[in-house]
Amino acid sequence: MEAKKIKNIFTEGPVEAAFIADSIAKHATKTSIGGHSIFLGQVRADVMDDKQVEAIEYTSHVDMALEVMATIREDIFAKYALTCMHVHHSLGIVKAGEICLFVFTSSKHRKDAIEACAACVERIKAELPIWGKEIFEGEGYQWKINQ
Repeated sequence: MEAKKIKNIFTEGPVEAAFIADSIAKHATKTSIGGHSIFLGQVRADVMDDKQVEAIEYTSHVDMALEVMATIREDIFAKYALTCMHVHHSLGIVKAGEICLFVFTSSKHRKDAIEACAACVERIKAELPIWGKEIFEGEGYQWKINQ
């Protein structure tokens, strides 16, 4: 039995716009694809108790998260007719306004790409052992609750 290869989804710091653009551009040669769906998660500058979020510091139990993500990936491919799926999540500090999650699905038809992308995002938020510490301007922090 062949061991499955587990893809590393983690990026240190924010997911850069140039990386996202390059990922999209690479799919131009895949002419069997008819639809893409992209989700970009961005850090918000929320205000809580008169303190504004300046950044989020993401940490994870990386090995466990990658195993869970491999299962999510298998489940998504089993349910939807995808050509490909790419997931990138930040670790470390990501400032307000920067991208922390990039999910990119492609399929022959748009419906599968859109539904798979949404399902993937929901499962990432619910199942992956990733934690965010909201860092406030000035000083202080609180642990983020996923929504």
